[in-house]
Amino acid sequence: MDAANILPIDVAGAIIALLVGLGLLGLVLQCLPQVICNVIFPLSAFASLGLALTGLWALGAIPDIAVLPLGLPGLPLHLRLDPLSGFFLILLGGASFGVSLYAAGYFKTMAGKVSGLLCLEYHIFLASMAMVLLADDAYLFMVAWETMALSSYFLVTTDHNIPDIRKAGFLYLLMAHVGAIAILLSFGVMQGGHALSAYTFDAMRASHPTPFWSSVAFLLALFGFGAKAGVVPMHMWLPEAHPAAPSPVSALMSGVMLKTAIYGILRMTFDLLHAQIWWWGVLTLTLGLLTAVFGVMFAAVQEDMKRLLAYSSIENIGLLLVGIGLTIIFHVYGKDALAALSLTATLYHSLNHASFKSLLFVGTGSILHATGKRDMGRMGGLIRSMPWVAALMLVGVLAISGLPPLNGFVSEWLLLQAFLLSPGLPNSYINMLVPVAAAVIALAAALAAYVMVKFYGVIFLGQSRGEVMEAAHDEHAHDAGFWERTGMGWLALLCVLLGLAPVFVVQQIDHVTQRLLGTHLGNAATGWMLLAPVDTERASYSPVYFLLAVLGVMLATAWVVHHYYHGRLRRGPAWDCGFPAQNARMQDTAEGFGQPIRRIFEPFFKIESDVPTPFDTHPEYHGRSEDRLWYLLYLPIKRLTEKLASWVSLLQHGHIHLYLAYTFVTLIVLLVFV
Repeated sequence: MDAANILPIDVAGAIIALLVGLGLLGLVLQCLPQVICNVIFPLSAFASLGLALTGLWALGAIPDIAVLPLGLPGLPLHLRLDPLSGFFLILLGGASFGVSLYAAGYFKTMAGKVSGLLCLEYHIFLASMAMVLLADDAYLFMVAWETMALSSYFLVTTDHNIPDIRKAGFLYLLMAHVGAIAILLSFGVMQGGHALSAYTFDAMRASHPTPFWSSVAFLLALFGFGAKAGVVPMHMWLPEAHPAAPSPVSALMSGVMLKTAIYGILRMTFDLLHAQIWWWGVLTLTLGLLTAVFGVMFAAVQEDMKRLLAYSSIENIGLLLVGIGLTIIFHVYGKDALAALSLTATLYHSLNHASFKSLLFVGTGSILHATGKRDMGRMGGLIRSMPWVAALMLVGVLAISGLPPLNGFVSEWLLLQAFLLSPGLPNSYINMLVPVAAAVIALAAALAAYVMVKFYGVIFLGQSRGEVMEAAHDEHAHDAGFWERTGMGWLALLCVLLGLAPVFVVQQIDHVTQRLLGTHLGNAATGWMLLAPVDTERASYSPVYFLLAVLGVMLATAWVVHHYYHGRLRRGPAWDCGFPAQNARMQDTAEGFGQPIRRIFEPFFKIESDVPTPFDTHPEYHGRSEDRLWYLLYLPIKRLTEKLASWVSLLQHGHIHLYLAYTFVTLIVLLVFV
């Protein structure tokens, strides 16, 4: 093939094939774990980087279409690479580049657990996520979607000897299949009972279902993709599966896989369904607000660091749904500039979340290896023995907290601008909802920063908590290795670059908004440093100017201190609150940090606590805050299913004469009534 005629979709397909080939090679070389870690995973990382570059190439190009000579007779597989799928390829490739580099070192330290099968599952997971983004028909989409679910299930249950991990994997697989059924039904509604040729996305784009059937398709898609994204109340699998999985897998699931669900909602709503209805936006916005507040509220009371990050992912998915809901509302009422702004904020935050949440999850993997603990109540002071991990994770913590000039601030600022700049809409109920929603978003952002103060402070600052942790800290805690630091460094660099170059990022996102909405921000930039969503007189932001101002203040303060105090110091003991014999147990704990949130939102938690008595020689307090939705919604369904299964089991005793009797009775009934 002539190099000049090579298309982005050809390169993307070749990279996906390469990922599958690397997985198969790892299976062949399963007796050589060092080769798998030192060769295959780094090659996989650069293949992922190639996916990101291919997606960037496709943003400004016309959509590429390919038909593969695969599939069932009369049902070939269709591929399409357009700006939307190209953007999410950038997200997938950029995040998985850092995660795969980290995995090269992480799996090397997993004594006896890295295997050719794990390598195959990991690369099939990456390839299937990429194929979901390229699929242009319902058949290929569902095959790739189910492959993604199954491969990630096997990765979640890597430590399948542990009963709790098996339960978490089963719950994840169950919710994944329930969501897949809803997505399949949504495609069936849009196919409209036509010939099999209508299974392609082009045929669905050309169809014009009635508002009723469009709404049915949208609701099914929202449920199906929402189950994968962890939208409340379909979130129960997420805080169970993410902590159970190896840390690189948790990073990919939270940072990338959840975004495939966001991609599916955007593809379905703004591409395959021609007309939107205002209440779709209100429903999506409401679900997003509920999910955001619920996620950050439960993150604040967690003591397991991976569960805390899992609930934080639920909060960020809520923010993305809020952006999608706003986009639908503005687009329906013809507010094209604001629709482009809210969609830009949504896509930007998707990219940001992929970078900082992947960074935080892989960082917890290093902490878990160093200490053998996930309970933050037994940690503390790790900044002394793990300075690299502490420094890199600080970047992720500041980014997810929405502090400038890092990337988390930009997308949240754009989303708030979409609320603050919204004009009066024809619907009075929506006009009342918008300011309330803006206040809820501000509350969720503030609580997210509170959660990250708890997360970082308890783990890295202060002194070691507890005798078990002190021993682990003194004898086994160590900093991350070369591959781990390289992967974390890349993800931290993404957080910085996405924060310092918002104008460039918005210009790339404009290709997506133009394709989906027919409009884009366009004039959102004044030069290359100043971002203005509407105009500079209304609101503008320059991260470079902000960074220079902060550095200037810091340097000026240092100069003043040095010039006027001449290095004179007076040292003295810290105030000990009247208790001279202090130890590490007197520090604030993870439980203590979450106590105010638990008190304020107590009706939403099912709280169990073990309070010590005055006669305990070594008093300890244990508290557990559980999700009431599990007891109100899922547990009754579980009990009903078990009861129905027990009734059905009465028909099956394993005796052949009973089965013959069933057959005889069935024949008699048919002869009598048919």
